[in-house]
Amino acid sequence: MMRLHKVYHRLTLLSLSPSSPPPPPPLTSSLSLFTSVRTPGHLRTHHSKRFKSICTMTSRFPNLVPLNSIAAENVGGRSNDSVSSASTEDEEALAGKYQLPPPEIKNIVDAPPLPALSFSPQRDKILFLKRRSLPPLAELARPEEKLAGMRIDGKCNTRSRMSFYTGIGIHQLMPDGTLGPEREINGYPDGAKINFVTWSLDGKHLAFSIRFDEEDNSSSKLRVWVANVETGQARPLFQSPNVYLNAVFDTFVWVDNSTLLVCAIPSSRGDLPKKPLVPSGPKIQSNEQKNVIQVRTFQDLLKDEYDEDLFDYYATSQLVLASLDGTTKEIGNPAVYTSLDPSPDQKYLLVSSIHRPYSFTVPCGRFPKKVEVWTTDGKFVREICDLPLAEDIPIAISSVRKGMRNINWRADKPSTLYWAETQDGGDAKVEVSPRDIIYTQPAEPLEGEQPEILHKLDLRYGGISWCDDSLALVYESWYKTRRTRTWVISPGSKDVSPRVLFDRSSEDVYSDPGSPMLRRTPAGTYVIAKIKKENDEGTYILLNGSGATSEGNIPFLDLFDINAGSKERIWESDKEKYYETVVSLMSDYEEGDLLLDRLKLLTSKESKTENAQYYIQKWPEKKVCQITNFPHPYPQLASLQKEMIKYQRNDGVQLTATLYLPPGYDPSKDGPLPCLFWSYPGEFKSKDAAGQVRGSPNEFAGIGPTSALLWLARRHEFFPPFLVMICYVACTVSIIS
Repeated sequence: MMRLHKVYHRLTLLSLSPSSPPPPPPLTSSLSLFTSVRTPGHLRTHHSKRFKSICTMTSRFPNLVPLNSIAAENVGGRSNDSVSSASTEDEEALAGKYQLPPPEIKNIVDAPPLPALSFSPQRDKILFLKRRSLPPLAELARPEEKLAGMRIDGKCNTRSRMSFYTGIGIHQLMPDGTLGPEREINGYPDGAKINFVTWSLDGKHLAFSIRFDEEDNSSSKLRVWVANVETGQARPLFQSPNVYLNAVFDTFVWVDNSTLLVCAIPSSRGDLPKKPLVPSGPKIQSNEQKNVIQVRTFQDLLKDEYDEDLFDYYATSQLVLASLDGTTKEIGNPAVYTSLDPSPDQKYLLVSSIHRPYSFTVPCGRFPKKVEVWTTDGKFVREICDLPLAEDIPIAISSVRKGMRNINWRADKPSTLYWAETQDGGDAKVEVSPRDIIYTQPAEPLEGEQPEILHKLDLRYGGISWCDDSLALVYESWYKTRRTRTWVISPGSKDVSPRVLFDRSSEDVYSDPGSPMLRRTPAGTYVIAKIKKENDEGTYILLNGSGATSEGNIPFLDLFDINAGSKERIWESDKEKYYETVVSLMSDYEEGDLLLDRLKLLTSKESKTENAQYYIQKWPEKKVCQITNFPHPYPQLASLQKEMIKYQRNDGVQLTATLYLPPGYDPSKDGPLPCLFWSYPGEFKSKDAAGQVRGSPNEFAGIGPTSALLWLARRHEFFPPFLVMICYVACTVSIIS
């Protein structure tokens, strides 16, 4: 499944990326200041009807009372001398109430966001997953259990404050690239909150979970539903109404076109553990081995035996095989299952779980972990590993857990496992060569068959992109030096020596060659797409890059000869007005190597004032067809002015910033403006790397509910003209040795 989340909240979602700085701090307190601004009494009298209409508007927050509406009704027509006393009365009347921002900001925050998109495996249908802008306050105020580094909603038996979709629409992607009419998925209760939407492997069915608000203003447990894509009709997967989804860790996965493996709440779970009034004994932490271990500070850890019981209560699942025809079968014993991964040939399951003894000093990701191979009907095959509690991982960056890690199925093989094992005890301060070794082994090895060494690395293992027995790309990196390397290996040919393809600094974005584009296999996995040119026997792949330059990002797509190292640029973004990106391959559902002359891509296109739309682009003519026509998310700021500026710090470091100006701003008329600055510190190894430009001046200005750009909308008829310019500084740079 290919899922697109083109969200216009870039400035508020930066924390999702490990390499990006956190978002600007919320402006809740700042926005409240707007509601305390007092305007002349005659202005309030003149517009009191408008304020009254605002007060009676339907709101998602029925308990919220607009301060402006009360102010207008209470003090309309009074002299200025009475304004101060009215202010006091307003504050007293609003004691215990929430304040709303002014309408021009509220309208942007409450505007429905654009839907998320998900393409079918055959690339012939698109899901439009509809959302709301913000969750209701009742959702945020729900009780939560803080256990083992997680926050759990006990009522729903899922992670707390989980976002959701409000509806699912299906569009047929027509042969000419246009979209057919929308077909709504129906049959589930009105007001249902939808999560975990997934396609079946053949694209004929959808599976998802729903929950809904109950009469006591709480939310129900999650149930698994399935929908027929052709008819749009949805129904519960389980005939019994008492089978609920446990969504604390993994949820469900398709094991074939008609069967799902579901993590269900055990029917024998019983009542919630009761906290003892008297502790069973004192809290004891012992270091009898006299090991000196530095541990990072973690939040929401287990505190006592009661917390351990509570964690088991919420996290324990019973695995259930459920077919679309209604038959069900429980497999395995109840346990804290954290990951379920079917093999590409649908014969095996890679099952991960955690177990006691738990820890009061580290989160659940470091608890003892067991990885096993089962058949898809639940029969135990073998144990891959049972890792002990990992309380001793050094705090140095690039340190990892001892033993086997990153255990996965090879994407290009029916049922072959691979994993990495550290040779330095997981301690980044230990100098050793090799540092990591990658192993591979069949799901059911022959008697006496040992794991095979695939590759040895001197840096820290970072993953593999598989293609076939003749080609795979192995990634390694080292944080302290910012060094990153990409190796070319031939997994099926021991006589072919590995070679370095790229060796560069991760900070040097100008030298980034791009990432290989992946294609979907019939088994639902993703491998490197091999490209064939007419009358050419070379081995080509596609490198999709951000194209960082001194003038901003100019994304590109290169046809790369993996053997010769030469490349040909076959696509590049517009440089003058637009910012375009290659999102995905759309011709990858056909088996065999992809022909360059039959290449089909999904691209996006946006500008400073136009939000992103999606396009289908076909070779060899490179014909472009627009498939979406999303409206502007906040038309009141459609003429927002955006500019990338460069400046030099006192120590000689070249930096960039993005300047935003309000719509209609005229320097000759409006004069100087107040300016808000936002910056966040970043570390670089060199001044040159710190001074490189990141981002594009042509990207659409995304505005989220906590974005400082909301201030640009503050030009209201009830207030004196208020303008502001906002400057986002790329980073406050620290140069480290």
